[in-house]
Amino acid sequence: MAMNREQKRLLRRQGEIGEDGAPTSTRRQPPSSRPQEERTSPVQFAREVRSELRKVAWPTRSETIHYSIIVLVTIVVLTTFIAGLDWLFSKFVLDLFAI
Repeated sequence: MAMNREQKRLLRRQGEIGEDGAPTSTRRQPPSSRPQEERTSPVQFAREVRSELRKVAWPTRSETIHYSIIVLVTIVVLTTFIAGLDWLFSKFVLDLFAI
């Protein structure tokens, strides 16, 4: 089987082939043979989500307003630019085929 360097490196990391490129004699267990982990209850999940959300660095009101203004201005500028390019190219193509 022909393999490139990336495939060989990946197989070495996975333990499928040795340093010389020969297959290893030990095979790994398929992922389905692992014991199943205990499921988390919905209440425990909600607690964990709440504790993780407490760790989030939320932006202040003024930061949110400033970022929103920046996004809106950027959208208007890019929309105008793309609309101008569209008009310019359509004008060029129509003039090209009108001859």
